[in-house]
Amino acid sequence: MILFASAATYVPWTSAACAIILSPMDKTISPRPLFCGCCQVRSVPRVVLAARRPRGHAPGSRAHARPAAGTPRETGATTGVRGYSPPPPPVSPIRGLIDFHTHAAPDVFGRAVDDDELASLAAARQMEAVVFKSHVTLTADRAWLARKHVAGIKIFGGVVLNHAMGGLNPHAVEWMWRMQGGHGRVVWFPTFDADNHVRRAGTAPAGIRVVDERGEVLPAARAVLEVCARERLVVHTGHASGEEALVLIGAAREAGCDRIVVTHAQFDVVGMTEAQMRKAAALGARMELCALGMLTGPEAPLEWMRHSARVPVKATAACIRAVGAQHFVLGTDLGQTGNPTPADGLQMLVAALQAEGVTREQIQTMGREVPGALLMG
Repeated sequence: MILFASAATYVPWTSAACAIILSPMDKTISPRPLFCGCCQVRSVPRVVLAARRPRGHAPGSRAHARPAAGTPRETGATTGVRGYSPPPPPVSPIRGLIDFHTHAAPDVFGRAVDDDELASLAAARQMEAVVFKSHVTLTADRAWLARKHVAGIKIFGGVVLNHAMGGLNPHAVEWMWRMQGGHGRVVWFPTFDADNHVRRAGTAPAGIRVVDERGEVLPAARAVLEVCARERLVVHTGHASGEEALVLIGAAREAGCDRIVVTHAQFDVVGMTEAQMRKAAALGARMELCALGMLTGPEAPLEWMRHSARVPVKATAACIRAVGAQHFVLGTDLGQTGNPTPADGLQMLVAALQAEGVTREQIQTMGREVPGALLMG
């Protein structure tokens, strides 16, 4: 339906449900749009208004009247279109949370976002903090630079003790925590260079060992733990096996470390059982739960992620209930090209856990209180 008007008075053309104007100068028809369906309706001819009313409802009837004040709207009134993302929530679902495990460019591996972009996305979601991780270089300096560029978010870094950093090298830890800004707070024991990792993956005959054949923590590892204890750094067990991680946790406690985290404890490269998680918790360690585990497995869209077993969210929720939320921290381990951003991944993880019965209070404990105490306490 289109109605037309000019400076003269319009004449309703009810048979066509529209109106035209006769120009007072030459009496010719000069159509000009008056309104469409999204504009005012006070000039709509009565025949059109009548056609728009639902059948069977006369003007003034109870069925035609507006809902009384306080009457709830239909469920779908403010949820958007079925099958599409709902409108942005007034409060971010991950507001105030901390992502303990992120990856960004520059790196030797494909990354979807750089340091500033990752931090900006986290700040936009009103997150409290993120931790930058690189397998081959320290990130304490990058945390300082990203804080300078992006307001409203705390950023921390650290060092991973792979071959690129000299392996179990206490000097690398010493210089990392001394970096300007003091934002280098995390020390990861070897990851893809770990003996457990390379043997499982078949990428090398042997890797960097943390414990010897007798199950004793090596002197070089103890030297690293001494620095971590003195500077109250967060000790991450890296890609050690669940059994090795327990031995390393025991040595860390002996050295005086009180901030210990088992890196993505559920991933198959670590493979901590629930019983081992209970032992780690009894020793004062926390277990890291990562969103990346939701996306891996034989049916993963990205080929390189199909070699690892998927971590069912139901199993994660069961571990939280069995061991206690106070013994876990949330992370994503995201940032890879083709994967969700860390901010989106954290929101996915939180939503999935809540769907499995994990409470908002438990989310706050794992996502804010525990990691906040580790990084800033």
